[in-house]
Amino acid sequence: MDKTSAVSALALAALSFGLAGCGPAENDPGPGGVTVGEARALDEAAEMLDERQANPAAATQPQPQDIPDRQPSR
Repeated sequence: MDKTSAVSALALAALSFGLAGCGPAENDPGPGGVTVGEARALDEAAEMLDERQANPAAATQPQPQDIPDRQPSR
């Protein structure tokens, strides 16, 4: 490999690594006036609701976080 090819390959690798870190931050504006993090949370909530609609029995079963701790106080 000659020097020109090596320099070109190194420049391309550096550019690739630099662009790999690019992307929207959690607090960057997202679709519909919400942040990227809020949009992600809304997508996850919608997915969870879709799963519950597909399985109605799951919607009526208590989730572990919904069950209060019944530990006696001392």
